[in-house]
Amino acid sequence: MVKKLILVMTLAFAMVLMTACGGSGNEGSSKKQKVLTMGTSADFAPFETRDTSGNVEGFDIDLAKYIAKELGYKLEVKDMKFDGLIGALQSKRVDMVLSGMSATEERAKNVDFSKQYHHSGEMFVTLKGSNIKKLEDIKGKTVGVQLGTIQEEGADKLKGKYDFSVKKLDNSTNLIQELLSKRIQVAYLDKTVADGYIKKQNLTGFDDPTTSSPGMAVAFPKGSNLKDKVNKVLAKAEKNGKLDELEKKWKIDQQ
Repeated sequence: MVKKLILVMTLAFAMVLMTACGGSGNEGSSKKQKVLTMGTSADFAPFETRDTSGNVEGFDIDLAKYIAKELGYKLEVKDMKFDGLIGALQSKRVDMVLSGMSATEERAKNVDFSKQYHHSGEMFVTLKGSNIKKLEDIKGKTVGVQLGTIQEEGADKLKGKYDFSVKKLDNSTNLIQELLSKRIQVAYLDKTVADGYIKKQNLTGFDDPTTSSPGMAVAFPKGSNLKDKVNKVLAKAEKNGKLDELEKKWKIDQQ
């Protein structure tokens, strides 16, 4: 009887000790910070790119960090090809996408968009000294575009009227490399991104006069309850000057 009493008391003491130390695991896990997984394509400076150490940085990255902090999440960034981002949302491998993505009607058939947070427009980029100064000069030339972008859609619509061929590549960095090596004569890019390349390389360009593209927005899987929460954060960021602060930091001009 005494042995049984000692055994019961020992077990009870052990349970108290485990509870005090968080040994059950339940309390500790309940306090773990929730993770917000963001998809991006880090080849679109100044919105998303990699620094010299290989870390992803840019306007969209900072905006995503602000969103995650406001909502109480830990941010996890997944870098992938731009044309795979919508598929990643549909398969729910990511919770949201910030990647300089224009909120087009076609994309809205497959994903939900937040309110727009930036608008750039499009630009045709060529080598300095080129005789390509307007759309009509592109006749017979090769225009490079990034797969899955609004510029790919635009070039496909314009090529019949202006008689040029289209070369489609995985990322904007490759587009500029192709242009500098003269394997293409024109790169068709988001205007803000194009301005960055023009300043860094021996390039020039002109605005696309044919389009009025939608602005950039955060994308979500259809029916995501994050959309309304993020819209509130974006509205706050617009009101308190956070968006202006990030635009100045990354030298982005509002259109």
